Amino acid sequence: MNAPVAPDPLRPWPDTVEWRPVSPRYFIVRLVVLAAWVLVVAIGCIVTGVLWSAWFLAAAAAVLAAGAVRAVFMRRSIRAWGYAERAEDLLVRHGLLIRRLSIVPYARMQFVDVTAGPIERAAGLATVTLHTAAAASDATVPGLEAAEATRLRDRLSALGEIREEGL
Repeated sequence: MNAPVAPDPLRPWPDTVEWRPVSPRYFIVRLVVLAAWVLVVAIGCIVTGVLWSAWFLAAAAAVLAAGAVRAVFMRRSIRAWGYAERAEDLLVRHGLLIRRLSIVPYARMQFVDVTAGPIERAAGLATVTLHTAAAASDATVPGLEAAEATRLRDRLSALGEIREEGL
C-alpha cells in the first residue's frame, strides 16, 4: 500500500479550482510606474552628482541597474497573481518567493472596493479589494479588465448579501 502523500508546503494553491489570471496589460502598467520612479530617482542622483559629488553618479547607475533587474522579474511576479471563485469563498494567490493564499469567505466581507489610477484607467484596468472586519484578511486582485472588475464586484456584493441574510 502507498502511504498518503503529504501536501507540499511550497505549493499552497489548490488544484481543484479554476484560477483566473490578471490581465497581461497589467505588466505594462507596472512597467510604466517602475520606469517613472527609476527616472525620478536617477535624475535626482545625477543632478546631485553634478552639484556635489561624483558618488551620486554611481548611485544613479545603481538605481538604473536595479530598475532593469526589477523589470526582468516583474513579469513572473505578475503571472503569480490569480483568483478563483468558489461557492462559499474567494481565493486570491500571489507571490514568487513568499507565496500567499488568501481565502475570504463571502459572509465575512464588509465591502468591495474597485479602484483605478490614471495609468490603470488608460490601460482599461482596475483593482478589486475585498475588505473584512480583520484588516489582515483583506484581499486585493489587481490588473483586472474593467468589465471583469465590475462583474466581480457585483457578484461578490450579491454573494455577501445572500450569506449575511443567512446568518
